[in-house]
Amino acid sequence: MAKKIRTERRFRGVRIPTGSHPAIRRIKRQGHEPSIHGNKFWKSSALLIDYLKRNPPEHCKRVLDVGCGWGISGIWCARELGAKVTSVDADPEVFPYLQATADLNGVETEHLVSRFEKLSTRKLEKYDMLIAADICFWDELVKPVTNLVNRAVKAGVKQILIADPERSPFFEIAERCADKHCAEVVEWRTRGSVEASGAIMVLNNA
Repeated sequence: MAKKIRTERRFRGVRIPTGSHPAIRRIKRQGHEPSIHGNKFWKSSALLIDYLKRNPPEHCKRVLDVGCGWGISGIWCARELGAKVTSVDADPEVFPYLQATADLNGVETEHLVSRFEKLSTRKLEKYDMLIAADICFWDELVKPVTNLVNRAVKAGVKQILIADPERSPFFEIAERCADKHCAEVVEWRTRGSVEASGAIMVLNNA
């Protein structure tokens, strides 16, 4: 008997398509090929979702999902928190995958193609919460991500959450943010359909 191919999984109320999902396969056939690691669902998104489910945020009307990839964390915020979400990525090729995932969950997010450095204090002023997962994968990202957090704090973003599987650039960013903004690092692990472990930098600025 042929093994059934899994096309999606469910996690904390959200549907996550796999690479075998018909919508994802169709997008691949159309030639959309993300270039900056936006080629699949990254598990640190599950850390964020699980943390937010267990620690419901006070300020989440406007959420910025930075380095969003397929955008599952922001999609969860739109679906479960009723947030108005802007999904940001430097690679425009991720957005067809994000749109397919949003459609699967019956929500919409606003799409914005931008590098971290281009998210000015003025742009960040519009948001209550900034979330990010798996954005600290290169040493060269330490400075731009740290500066993004600095601008977000200055802009009055009330909560900043960055999840990571505990790479060294993440800890360097977290240490700088702890020194300057009293951010803390929380160890986190998920169970269920998505098993993930890592850490979340939590910065409360309310």
